[in-house]
Amino acid sequence: MNEQQNESLKPMPEQIRYANILFLGAWLGILLMFITYFIYVTGVLSPHVDITVITQNWDKGVDEFLEITHSPSGWGWLDLLNKGDFLNFLGLAFIAVLTIICYLFLIVGYGKRKDWAYFVICLIEVA
Repeated sequence: MNEQQNESLKPMPEQIRYANILFLGAWLGILLMFITYFIYVTGVLSPHVDITVITQNWDKGVDEFLEITHSPSGWGWLDLLNKGDFLNFLGLAFIAVLTIICYLFLIVGYGKRKDWAYFVICLIEVA
């Protein structure tokens, strides 16, 4: 391969930044899940729904289960972060939003490079 072909195969700095943020963020999310699970299992924070209530209602549909346990739907779990069983959601939510965070860095990088096609694609992904 000649030098020009080698250069075209190299990832752009934005792609490296995306990969690094995603890598570190994924591990941070996993660590957060371990920590919050430990808090839940050890009882440092009491759960919103007792484990016996969960097992007694395992066969119920979602709507019925939420009604019986007085658990919220949608973003209502944010109000229950002081409960051990809902604190676990933090790590999952962080990992879910991680790609959007990475795209924000791509948007900045592609905007600086004036690479408008990729800039618009990333903007649409975030929107």
